[in-house]
Amino acid sequence: MTSTVPEITPEEQAQLDELYAAFDAASMTPLWTQIGGLMPTTPRPDAVPALWRWSTLLPLAERAGELVPVGRGGERRAIALTNPGLPGTPYATPTLWAAIQYLGPREEAPAHRHVQTAFRFVVDGEGVWTNVEGDPVAMRRGDLLLTPGMHFHEHHNTTDKPMAWIDGLDIPLVRYLDAGFFEFGPDELSTKETPRASRNERLWGHPGLTPVGAPAPKASPLMAYRWEHTDAALRAQLELEDEGHPGVVEPGHAVVRFTNPATAGDCLSTIRCEMHRLRAGTRTAAVRTAGSAVWQVFEGSGVVTVGPERYEVGKGDLFAVPSWAPLSFDSEAGLDAFRFSDDPVFEALRLGRTAREDITA
Repeated sequence: MTSTVPEITPEEQAQLDELYAAFDAASMTPLWTQIGGLMPTTPRPDAVPALWRWSTLLPLAERAGELVPVGRGGERRAIALTNPGLPGTPYATPTLWAAIQYLGPREEAPAHRHVQTAFRFVVDGEGVWTNVEGDPVAMRRGDLLLTPGMHFHEHHNTTDKPMAWIDGLDIPLVRYLDAGFFEFGPDELSTKETPRASRNERLWGHPGLTPVGAPAPKASPLMAYRWEHTDAALRAQLELEDEGHPGVVEPGHAVVRFTNPATAGDCLSTIRCEMHRLRAGTRTAAVRTAGSAVWQVFEGSGVVTVGPERYEVGKGDLFAVPSWAPLSFDSEAGLDAFRFSDDPVFEALRLGRTAREDITA
């Protein structure tokens, strides 16, 4: 059954024009002219698939290290990855901020704190400590380091070599919510200690063991997730798959999620962090997720398909996955990749949705 739209007379059109002009003067917009954009049948993100190559990022960060000092005002030598679909903003996706941060030999980045949730992920290098609320935390290859909101934090490089890493924050989300607060800390480092294990690791870094006498934390009390543990967990999943036991998310694809040891929820309230490992020769299903993500290749190589885009990726490369864009991997050599996303926000708001599409050869 079809319906026909009656023709509008010139007099009726004039009346409509007058009505719409009145709407505009009153700062109003009628739903019937906007519903396609306000309520699409599937997400229509402004962000687009985007790729940032480590071979481009690192030399630019090194050049910034030669020309731009670290100190009050700029605070951090951090260079944001900007999504081409979000012009005029320093955002990787509408909710996620990603940047390469570079700290030169013996440099110090002074203390500050903010409501924005943050993490650091290290692709390579060591020698930098991040002091979180005065607790010195070593930063090393493969480590995930957390800085929950309103925790004072500062960085210092103890070596004669520079170091770079990736920062991830929920800056865009906090900006859209108009919830941002920021405070400077002391200009001098709270500590220059460089222990092998921080106090928070000594208390909370024991799998499955909760310290009964510790105060109940508002955020994850563990600030460091070490590569040796992540690597062992991924390796065990693939070994168990070989033995015929469950554990992988799909053939040849192992995943671990970084969680809060006090609650078993996500390690950060607004950001989900995961590490993925693809066995050599693995081709994954295409997955669509409501919500956006940024990935960084930690080791290995492969081909990633994000929506209509196909990227050959290697160590250090980063790419953005917009909401509901199908994502798949094909890796002949094997690949480890770190993923961070806004999944906790979508799930808390009951907006989370995932669809899988098996790929046939």
